[in-house]
Amino acid sequence: MSDKVIHAGDADFETTVLQSDEPVLVDFWAPWCGPCRIIAPALDELAESYAGRAKVVKVDIDQHQATALKYHVRSIPMLLLFKGGQVQATQIGAVGKAQLAQMIDKAL
Repeated sequence: MSDKVIHAGDADFETTVLQSDEPVLVDFWAPWCGPCRIIAPALDELAESYAGRAKVVKVDIDQHQATALKYHVRSIPMLLLFKGGQVQATQIGAVGKAQLAQMIDKAL
C-alpha cells in the first residue's frame, strides 16, 4: 500500500477533501469488497504518480457511514473526483488505472 494514499473519515473528510487545493479522487470502499481490493494497486500507483498535483483518498464505508450517506454511496467501489469542494466526476464499479487517470487529468 502506498503511503501517498490518504485514509479519511467522517471527522476529517471536509479538511482532507473538500478544502483541498488539489483535485481529490475519493474511493469509497470496504475491506470485504472484492472489486475494491482489485483496484487498490491502481489507486496506489495513481497516488504516487500524481503526488503534489492531486490526492487519492480512501473512505471505509463501514467505519464512516455518515460520509457515505452524504454522497449517496449505494454500491462500491464508488469513486468521486472532487475539485474545489465539488464533485466533478463519478465512477461506480472497478475500472482500470487509465480510466481513473483520465478522471484526474480532466480536473488538473
